[in-house]
Amino acid sequence: MSLIPATILTGFLGAGKTTLLKRVLTEAHGQKIAVIENEFGEENIDNDILSVNTEEQIIQMSNGCVCCTIREDLRSTLADLAEKRRKGELAFDRVVIETTGLADPGPVAQTFFMDDEIAESYLLDSVLTLVDAKHAETQLDTRQEARRQVGFADQIFISKSDLVARDEVDALIHRLKHMNPRAPQRTVHFGEVPITEVFDLKGFNLNAKLDIDPDFLSGDEHAHHHDHDHHDHEHGEHCDHPHHHAHDDDVKSFVFRSKKPFNPAKLEDFLGAIVQVYGPKMLRYKGVLNMKGSDRKVVFQGVHQLMGSDLGPKWAPGEEKMSKMVFIGIDLPKDVLMQGLEQCLA
Repeated sequence: MSLIPATILTGFLGAGKTTLLKRVLTEAHGQKIAVIENEFGEENIDNDILSVNTEEQIIQMSNGCVCCTIREDLRSTLADLAEKRRKGELAFDRVVIETTGLADPGPVAQTFFMDDEIAESYLLDSVLTLVDAKHAETQLDTRQEARRQVGFADQIFISKSDLVARDEVDALIHRLKHMNPRAPQRTVHFGEVPITEVFDLKGFNLNAKLDIDPDFLSGDEHAHHHDHDHHDHEHGEHCDHPHHHAHDDDVKSFVFRSKKPFNPAKLEDFLGAIVQVYGPKMLRYKGVLNMKGSDRKVVFQGVHQLMGSDLGPKWAPGEEKMSKMVFIGIDLPKDVLMQGLEQCLA
């Protein structure tokens, strides 16, 4: 049987997760979806659309979706659902996990990699983060969990943008991009998102596409051209945006680029050491690498302490062989990482 795609839905209270879930659970989209809700959620969808029978944790919806609230841990719920599906007791095509508003999606994402049984049944598709434009400023200023959720995202949906002034939305978009340049952002109304923009985003795939907004990277094109060509857009540097110095968030991103190939053994040792030390603070990191002695791209990514890599496609004839890596984390020592990576070049 093919793997069951899983989506993690995160976001602060009131951002519209519940609205989005209600649509997923009641709309006639022809997909059978199992929704797993962390029960300690402050706003439960149960009361509105589910009549909860405490004996039975799994409820079948009218459009064929399945809903279940977690009372034990996520791992056993996932294993249980997969088993029921194998036995033909439940039919569903994919899983959506809604985390509580205060959760760090990291451990939830790690469940899909660390546990063999789960990894044999599921494929983590992406982490979606909903951001409420009206309250984002305060939430991002005061709650690290909100900043972590942004750093983790593969896709960011900004809701309630119609309730705030356009320049406030622009400032928010700009701020979020510095925290996480690899997640596309989209403004949505009341959590109204077409299902096609929610599923099969392949944000966790090890593929050779590194999605970073080219504008984010182009800040240094006219600045420092020396032989390593890796100095990246420091936060706020070269930005002609009026709001850019307003926030110095602890969740930040930076990009390393080099045209020189990496020495594979050195790089592996260095990344291994970095992950040991800074793993808890490293939210997401991803890269497409040019390795000495290989005619194929090497693609790697990680979440906290877990890192995986894979051989990608061959470099195309005439394609510039450039390594690009993006790191998103909490107070990561940029200079230590940059200098360390520089020293791993062949």
